[in-house]
Amino acid sequence: MVSSPSIQLRHLFWLLGGLALVVAPHMPRLPWWLNLIALILFTWRVYLAWGERALPRKWLLALLVVGGLFGAYVTYRTIFGRDSGVALLVLFLSLKLLETHHQRDALVLVLLTYFLALTNFFYSQTLPTAGLMLASTLVNTASLVNFAAPGRTLQANLKTAGLLLAQAGPVMLILFFLFPRVQGPLWGLPQDAYSGVTGLSDSMSPGAISRLSQSDAIAFRVRFREDAPPKRQLYWRGPVFWDFDGRTWRAGDARPYAQIKFEASGKPYDYEITLEPHNHNWLFALELTANIPPNASITRDHMLFSRIPVRNRVRYDLRSYTNFTVGDADDADELRPGLQLPADFNPRSRRLAEEWAAGGTTDAAIAQKALDYFREQGFVYTLEPPLLGRDSVDEFLFGSKRGFCEHYASSFVFLMRAAGVPARVVTGYQGGDINPVDQYMVVRQSDAHAWAELWLNGRGWVRFDPTAAASPMRLESGVAAAVPATDPLPLMARTTLYWLRGLRYNWDALANKWNQLVLGYNPERQREFLTRMGMSEPSWENMALTLFWGVGGLLALLTAWLLRRMRNADPVQRLWLRFCAKLGKKGHARAAHEGPADFVARTAERYPTEAGRIRAIGERYIALRYGERADAHMLAELRLLVREFSV
Repeated sequence: MVSSPSIQLRHLFWLLGGLALVVAPHMPRLPWWLNLIALILFTWRVYLAWGERALPRKWLLALLVVGGLFGAYVTYRTIFGRDSGVALLVLFLSLKLLETHHQRDALVLVLLTYFLALTNFFYSQTLPTAGLMLASTLVNTASLVNFAAPGRTLQANLKTAGLLLAQAGPVMLILFFLFPRVQGPLWGLPQDAYSGVTGLSDSMSPGAISRLSQSDAIAFRVRFREDAPPKRQLYWRGPVFWDFDGRTWRAGDARPYAQIKFEASGKPYDYEITLEPHNHNWLFALELTANIPPNASITRDHMLFSRIPVRNRVRYDLRSYTNFTVGDADDADELRPGLQLPADFNPRSRRLAEEWAAGGTTDAAIAQKALDYFREQGFVYTLEPPLLGRDSVDEFLFGSKRGFCEHYASSFVFLMRAAGVPARVVTGYQGGDINPVDQYMVVRQSDAHAWAELWLNGRGWVRFDPTAAASPMRLESGVAAAVPATDPLPLMARTTLYWLRGLRYNWDALANKWNQLVLGYNPERQREFLTRMGMSEPSWENMALTLFWGVGGLLALLTAWLLRRMRNADPVQRLWLRFCAKLGKKGHARAAHEGPADFVARTAERYPTEAGRIRAIGERYIALRYGERADAHMLAELRLLVREFSV
């Protein structure tokens, strides 16, 4: 058995380069001890190769494996799952370097590195991740080329690897468009595929939305069919809260409602929402939506609910009105929860509300008194409100007077209920930023907002935004213009950094294209595309059959092109085929399985008078074709010998 060649230092650098590109995105997610061990093992392997020293004993590697398993279990409390699995894979690949004696071992390491590259998509499917993994694939493929053709330059190896990947591109596209898509996350594991998502919660307490507003992550994108509404009308409705325990607001009865009942006036707005995953069931819509998307329902408090949690990016079309009247005038069951308050909480706020109600004014007048109170008593809109204690509403209204939208909405609804006015808290997003590059409106987590709805006789549920009373700039110009300059807004949200905003617009537009065309290619989009391409019934059987013939036909064409190119581009092979053709015309054709050495030996016996010239042609062909270096002088000799050869 022929042994595999030993790995050399230049091979090792190729391996380490490809492995480093794949491991680097994982490093912030890995425990510090594993990053340290991987760095030590990398350095140790280079040290051993540099001095041509012996690799460590098997018992030491086994000990490191056991230690790594123990460390992973202590860190993650399991050795299964996404995080612990990736950590162990990084550890084992690093240890594999210390037992890589021969090129055969290195080939196994490269193939495992390809697999490790896929694990990066468990955490992120963004364009930068895809670009970095493409670069790692290029380097690892160049490493394989380096093993197969030693002695070539770095540029030559990368060029060959790039050509191989380019040739695989058409097959990749066919697989992308025709391989049956599956519903659900392609890159994820059941127990942790949806961890780390950002978005509104199913409850609201002081400070919850202000923390969320410090995130620059995108909540959803909107494309309006025509002009968008004014910014102050952009209320994107989300979770509605009824129950209050003195500190935290929670949703009430969220059973689906049979239909949407409201009276609308004015212009309707048609638009498409691309919602980022947030691992909850609610969908967002511009108030107030007139239709329900497929696979969704609506509650009595006009909350859109998806049948399954939003764990993938979803798109849906809506029509909404910004001028509307909603609510049944005699629905006492709906109004009763809007008056409930916890006992023995916020006594000062209760007394203030009772004083307003004792004046005999209407409910609308009581609400106006509350808004005037926020407007005139020196309240400050800030992302850094102080911590509040048991009587949070009292402490906010009569103490700190510093808060974010959840403080204003919560205290306003408390005051209204204490005054006998049915009220509820609505959370969602307010505003949005039109990207001038692709004309999509981008709504970010920093646009998270909370407001109130009151029941007014004859008018139904009416929106009141107490935050706007304390800080009118919030609705007109967004969070960045409303909060103090010292508040910790995301860097991209600062309105003074115009050049940075321009970069963000272009990047958001590019990322949106990636999301819409690549990540958004779900089963519905695939069926639509194949139907437009002429497939009358795009079932998985038809897609599989088309995929088989498409890939097979493409591979056949690619193989024919490569063979033709090899024959035309390789002067040595072309001369050898010309020599074989001359002998074939004399009835002495080369067998398909016959190598050049055997063919030359057989031909020399058949034509003894030309044996010397035949052997000379064979020797030069074998040296040029299979030797380490091509010799221009030898090629000229082969060309002359083949041209003059005749039998």
